[in-house]
Amino acid sequence: MKHFWRFGCVAGLLLISIGCGSFGKDFDSDMVKEITNRQTSKTEILNWFGVPFKEGNENGLEMWTYQYDQYSMGKTNSKDLVILFDKIGVVKAYRFTTSFDKE
Repeated sequence: MKHFWRFGCVAGLLLISIGCGSFGKDFDSDMVKEITNRQTSKTEILNWFGVPFKEGNENGLEMWTYQYDQYSMGKTNSKDLVILFDKIGVVKAYRFTTSFDKE
């Protein structure tokens, strides 16, 4: 019986620790309003948000993604910023989404 309680306590602690955490890299959402299509440079984006969480390509154009997901006891909040650059390194388009209350 003693082993059953130990196992139960360890399993409970494991479930609690799995229920909380984060994924990605947090970034300053307030700076999103400073982004201007066909004007903001890749260098400015790097200075404002840091190194992107993911980099990729879309139709031959460079795309950077900033992503932050936060998990806490069954509740998930996330924010994502996806930026598409033109061939000369200027923002062509961007998209920002969030489920955080104060974003």
